Amino acid sequence: MATCCDDNEHDPAAKSVAEALEIILAAASPPSHSEVRALDDASDRVLAEDLRTEQPIPAWPNSAMDGYGLRCSDGPGDRRCVGAAFAGHPFTGELGPGECIRIMTGAPVPADVDCVVPQEQCERQDDRVEFRSALRPGANIRQAGDDLPAGAVALARGTLLRPAALGVAASLGRTELRVYPALRVAFFSTGDELQGLGAPLAAGQIYDSNRHMLRALLGRLGCQPLDLGRVADEPAAIRQALTEAAAMADVILSTGGVSVGEADYISALLQELGQVSFWKMNMKPGRPLAFGTIGSAHFFGLPGNPVSTVVTFYEFVRPFLLKRMGKTEPWTVPSLRLPCATTLKKKPGRTDFQRGRLVATAEGWQVAPVGAQSSHILSGLAQAQCLMVLPAEAGDIPAGSLVEVQLLEGLV
Repeated sequence: MATCCDDNEHDPAAKSVAEALEIILAAASPPSHSEVRALDDASDRVLAEDLRTEQPIPAWPNSAMDGYGLRCSDGPGDRRCVGAAFAGHPFTGELGPGECIRIMTGAPVPADVDCVVPQEQCERQDDRVEFRSALRPGANIRQAGDDLPAGAVALARGTLLRPAALGVAASLGRTELRVYPALRVAFFSTGDELQGLGAPLAAGQIYDSNRHMLRALLGRLGCQPLDLGRVADEPAAIRQALTEAAAMADVILSTGGVSVGEADYISALLQELGQVSFWKMNMKPGRPLAFGTIGSAHFFGLPGNPVSTVVTFYEFVRPFLLKRMGKTEPWTVPSLRLPCATTLKKKPGRTDFQRGRLVATAEGWQVAPVGAQSSHILSGLAQAQCLMVLPAEAGDIPAGSLVEVQLLEGLV
């Protein structure tokens, strides 16, 4: 698994991050067909239809508080409690002048009740209730359609079905959803130095961490991972892996073998078997990155250093997969601008993605680097909450400067 060095020489043939992302997203065609899945089997899929409400949500006025329901027009003074309403058990009587009902959160509000007073603002003695706050029509009542009116688009086509979106679909009573198929993503690691987990390490060997990270990253996107294992640094073995992957998958990911070392064969084989869009990036970590096609499958040759693998996945592979899955924009990792808590060391030449953590200060949130930034130091990435994106032309960045921050919390 020959890996890249992290020098800062600028290569005029290398693509900038923005140029590469534009090329990659332009090649990501949305899916052309869909399928019906049970609601509980649709997690992390992308919705292939607009979901509209057949009735308002909520369908009827209901109480936002535990308390007492009354009619404001009856005027001030205490009331006689004549019944109760609970969620799922409405009050079925009629409210006479000077009367109120006990009502609980979520219970339907009767038509002759126009105010709910929280129980903390009430004093009850036997069946008489005294109110210690002003009575306001509509207070603490959720009106019908407060969430969504009838006929509204509750979830739009292209929505990635995370837990909250599935909850919305369930609130509509949907048992099945039309979704786009899961992408089939084949992946493998290259490198004679790689050893499988559970086996002892011989001299010069390391455990293969990249495949396990890729499997987890693909799982979070709802893709169908096809693990082709570890492949030796031999052209014939890599050619066979690429050919098999192209026959079974929509997308192929490899790690290692995309640099310029004597055992780096990916780029040459990609040109032999398919087409190459580019294979060098003006970024750190992750300088060697091959992108192209083999048959109908798109291919990403990711660098072998583990941090480079993850960073290039988030910057390029993840946006590509999300668009290919049918998700609507945005496809890139969320970002914001925060002041850096310390000076950030950098040499001009390449866009630098440094691992960072969020720091709470009296002035607000800031960002600070996490340990050493070399691309082989995986432990720092495991501790990182974000990536600090430092422009290619920038040198050292003074403390207090605003920097772009891509949030990774919950993603890495």
